Amino acid sequence: MKRRTFPLLALPALRPAQAQRGADATARLALLHMNDFHSRHLPIAATSAACRPGGACFGGSARLAAAVGAGRRAAAAEGRAALLLDGGDQFMGSLFYSHHRGLAEAAVQRALGTAAMALGNHEFDNGPETLARYADAVPFPLLSANLDATGEPLLAGRVRPRLEMVLGGARLAIIGLTTPDTANISSPGPNLRFTDAAEAADRQIWEAKRAGPCTILLLSHMGLPADRWLAANLPGVDVILGGHSHSLLANGLDRAVGPHPLEVGAVRIVQAGAHGRYLGRLDLDLDANGRVLRHGGEMRELTPDLPEDGPVAALVAGLALPLEELRRRPVARLERPLDAIACGSAACELGGLIAHSMRAAIPDAQIGWMNGGGIRAGLPGGGITWGDVLTTLPFQNSVARVVLRGHTLREALENGLSRLPDQAGRYPQLWGLRFETVQGAPGSRVGMVEVLEGERWLPLDPGRAYVVATNSFLRAGGDGYAMFRDGALEAYDQGPDAEDALVSWLQR
Repeated sequence: MKRRTFPLLALPALRPAQAQRGADATARLALLHMNDFHSRHLPIAATSAACRPGGACFGGSARLAAAVGAGRRAAAAEGRAALLLDGGDQFMGSLFYSHHRGLAEAAVQRALGTAAMALGNHEFDNGPETLARYADAVPFPLLSANLDATGEPLLAGRVRPRLEMVLGGARLAIIGLTTPDTANISSPGPNLRFTDAAEAADRQIWEAKRAGPCTILLLSHMGLPADRWLAANLPGVDVILGGHSHSLLANGLDRAVGPHPLEVGAVRIVQAGAHGRYLGRLDLDLDANGRVLRHGGEMRELTPDLPEDGPVAALVAGLALPLEELRRRPVARLERPLDAIACGSAACELGGLIAHSMRAAIPDAQIGWMNGGGIRAGLPGGGITWGDVLTTLPFQNSVARVVLRGHTLREALENGLSRLPDQAGRYPQLWGLRFETVQGAPGSRVGMVEVLEGERWLPLDPGRAYVVATNSFLRAGGDGYAMFRDGALEAYDQGPDAEDALVSWLQR
């Protein structure tokens, strides 16, 4: 969906399901759905940081497995055929991924009985080699209709555009979509091409319906604004099971941004937050032509009182054995927790701390620059371990030194603010640089900009060269920061690891 924009529209209130009077359902389904798990195999705190003894712990693979099993049993008791679908971004976010590189996620997904998964952008973070190894380890199809992998030998033939199946007497076509931003925000390599998602989905819908009546499900790692656009503009879609924006669509739960399901015309949209804290269930009654007569279901929060699945708990414990020594190593203390919830759309204290740590790691740097999306979890209060730090900064980036003109820094700030008001990985978390935000279209949202010189804030000089400490992902042009790559007067990318820089700064 390149060159398209997706305005964040007002979310409508939940309406009664649009049932046809007198029409009898020929199929009754229960779609269990999750997305953006991000390797959170152990329970998490409310901030998505590692759970502390005595604290309220949510989710975790063992609790998720128990909830999936309970959902399947409940569906069967109601005469519904159940299916577990995953909206992508299983990779990246904890030591399990750092050590096992996707094989821990594959093992748990096999235990859960996942039926299909859309590829998310983070599945490409460590290149085609890691994704190919993961593809070999899972028994279900990986879906992305708008990924052209024909030029990449490691992935050619391993990713399907859609899955067709008969479930409970209903013919389903499940079409995967991956955000085209993957080319900029991940590391897919030079041989993969991400095409227009709407055009790819439209082609798959036409091919599926050509073979006869069916229900069209988009398994979308595009984000909620894009899903709303697709629902309003792409004919033939019945349901969108979403991911990428970490949006919680739920009834009666805190932090929900809309109902479960969110209805746009005749299309039902669902999304289950992130990090395995929630499991969705969307019930569908279908007619003989695959049209949705009625819907139901709920979003379930996996709270501390829910039981865990014993075999999956044992599986996770085995996967965790190599991680324990590293995870437990203490590094520092914090007086209070720092969360990462707002770091994708506003300045956050944790983001400033990380930016400051990178600036301190480059002796002559004036400015520290971190992207909000690179901060994957908060830090708890009290004792901080290596495990906490690596969960917060899991990408294994190095600190880079780059010299940029003032006008390039302003351009970079405009890029960082270009996705507001949406949460976006490119939002700048800064030290030594501050700015005013003004109302305007993308590209004209930055007002006054000042740089810290000693103890004084002075106006940014467009022609002056400034030394910036950032991470190697941004220096290479990630998250739209092409100006960090193309506008560099000098650059050195192989500084200390970003997590080492943060530990050093915390220890000061």
